[in-house]
Amino acid sequence: MGEGERLSGHGGVHAVAAARRHGITTMFTLSGGHVFPLYDGAVKAQPPMRLVDVRHEQTAVFAAEATARLTRTPGLAVLTAGPGVTNGMSAVATAHFNGAPVVILAGRAPDYRWGSGSLQEIDHPPLLAPVTKRASTEHETAKIATAVDEAFWLATARHRGPVFLDISLDALYGQAEAAFPRADFQAYTERDALAGGSGGARSVVPPGHALAGGSGGVVPPGQHSGADPGSISQIAGLLAEARRPVLVLGSDVWLDGADEAARQAAEELRLPVITNGQGRGVLPAGHELLVTRARSVAFREADLVIVAGTPLDFRLGYGEFGGAGSGAGGEGPRAQVVHVADAPGQVARHCPLAGSAAGDLNAFFTGLANAASTARAGTADAAWLGRLQDTVKAAVAADAELLASDANPVHPLRVYGELGRLLADDAVVIGDGGDFVSYAGKYIEPKRPGGWLDPGPFGCLGTGLGYGIAARIARPSAQVVLLLGDGAAGFSLMDADTLVRHGLPVVMVCGNNGGWGLEKHPMRFLYGYDVAADLQPQCRYDEVVRALGGAGELVTEPGQIAPALQRAFDAGVPYLVNVVTDPEIAYPRSTTGI
Repeated sequence: MGEGERLSGHGGVHAVAAARRHGITTMFTLSGGHVFPLYDGAVKAQPPMRLVDVRHEQTAVFAAEATARLTRTPGLAVLTAGPGVTNGMSAVATAHFNGAPVVILAGRAPDYRWGSGSLQEIDHPPLLAPVTKRASTEHETAKIATAVDEAFWLATARHRGPVFLDISLDALYGQAEAAFPRADFQAYTERDALAGGSGGARSVVPPGHALAGGSGGVVPPGQHSGADPGSISQIAGLLAEARRPVLVLGSDVWLDGADEAARQAAEELRLPVITNGQGRGVLPAGHELLVTRARSVAFREADLVIVAGTPLDFRLGYGEFGGAGSGAGGEGPRAQVVHVADAPGQVARHCPLAGSAAGDLNAFFTGLANAASTARAGTADAAWLGRLQDTVKAAVAADAELLASDANPVHPLRVYGELGRLLADDAVVIGDGGDFVSYAGKYIEPKRPGGWLDPGPFGCLGTGLGYGIAARIARPSAQVVLLLGDGAAGFSLMDADTLVRHGLPVVMVCGNNGGWGLEKHPMRFLYGYDVAADLQPQCRYDEVVRALGGAGELVTEPGQIAPALQRAFDAGVPYLVNVVTDPEIAYPRSTTGI
C-alpha cells in the first residue's frame, strides 16, 4: 500500500498497514482481548503477517528487540492492556539501554468508560516514558495509521530506541476510512510532541527525546548526518600524536551499519581494537588487530582510547583509562579519551573528554581514516601492537588447560572448549546469565558481525528465550545457541513451549551450578557467608524442555559434553543440554558494575 491510497476497516487494519511500510513481517505477542483487532489485521493482511505468541509478555518484547538488533530493522511487540504492559516493562527498559528500535503497540481500556474502573484500566504512558523515546496514546481510529507510522520513524531514527503507543479499545475496534500516511519523517519532527504528537494522541516524552530541536533531536532514518568535520580532524590530530592508542567498538557500530567502515579504518590506521556488545565480530576471531583478550593491559597502558558506539559505563571503567607508568607507585598519566556516538545526546558528560563526535558512524570512520592516515604514519610506538598481540597469545595459551579440563564436577570452561569447536562461522550465540555467561563473553569470539546477543548494560535476566525465538526466525539457516545460567533459566524457560509450537529449533546450554553464582561469591567475600543464593542442585531443566515437547539431557561428566552438544545440533528440535558445573568456581570479574 502506498501514499494516496485509502485505508478502510477497524484500527487493527490501519496499524498493520502502517507497520508493513517499515518492513515488519512478524508480530510478537501474548493473547489479550484489548488487542484482537491487531491480530485480525495481521492474519487478513496480504500476505499475512506472522504471529508468534509467547508465554510471557517480556518474551514478546525481548523477541522484538532481538529482531531489531539482528536485522537492523525495527521489531514489533503487541501487548494487551494493564498487566500485559507492565509485564513487558523490563524488556522495554532493556531495549532502551541497548538502543534497539522497537515499537510496542498496546491495548488500553475504552475512553467512554475511562475513570470508571474498567478491566485493566491504567494510564500506561507515564510508566513507559522514562524508558522509551516517546510514550503516547491514540484515541481516534482514523489517526491510528499515522500514529503507528510515526512511532516506527521515531524508533529507527538515531539514537534508536523503543517507542510505546497504546490505543484505546474504542479506537482500535472502531471503523474508519483514512488516507495512508505520507512517508515524511520531517513532518513528524516539526510537530511539538509535548503538545499532542499525532493529532488525537496524548504524548509523554522523556527529557532528551524531544522530536524537534534540543540536544535530543533525532536524525531521520537513512539520512546521513555525519559528525562535524572539525571534530573528526581534531580526533585525527590526537591519533597522530598518540603512541599507544586503542579503539573500542560497541553495539552501535553494528546497529548503525558501520561495521565494515570500522574494520577498514582500524586496518588502515593499524589500531588495536577491543570490542564489546554487538561490536563483537566486527573484527573476526583471530584478526591480528583484535586484542580484546589483552584489554586489561591495553586500558592500563594506553595513552589514547577512542570509544565508538557504546557508553562509557561500568563495562569500560566509566571512561577512566591509563595510569600505568614509571611515576611514583608505578602510576602514570591518565589516557586521553575520545567518545564517538551516533547522536549528540549519547556523548558522555560524566567524565573529561579530549574529543568527541556524534552522527552517522559509517561516515565517521570513513572520515577518520581519510583524515588520519597520512598524519598517523610512523607516530605510534612500533612495539605497542606487538606487546598487545603477545599478551593475547599468552592469555590464549594459559586458557588451554582449563578449556580441556577433565575436572569433576565440570569446570565451566570445559563447556566453552567443546562448544567453540562446533560453532559455525554464521552462528548466533546468545548469553542470558551471570557467571556462566560471563565466561562466554570472554571465550566465545564471533567470526562475523551480528552474531552475538547479550542483555546489555541493563543486565536483565530472562532475555534468552525471546532472543532465541527471534534469532531462529531472523537467521533460519544459522546455528542458534542460547547459553543459560540456571538462575536465568527460571525467568523464561517456559517459552521453550513457544519454540516447540512454532517449530523453532534452538540449542540451549545450561550451566547448572545450583546457585546464583554472581551473588553467592561476592556475598561470601563481603560477609563470610551467603544467603538467598542457592538453587536446587542438579535441577532437571532438560526435563522441563522435554515435557514441553522439546528434547534434552543431563551432563555430569566432562567427557559427555561434546557428544551431547553434537546431538543437540543434530536434533532439529529445541534441545537443552543441562551441564552440572562446579558451584565453587567463580568467574574472575574485575568490576561489580557499582
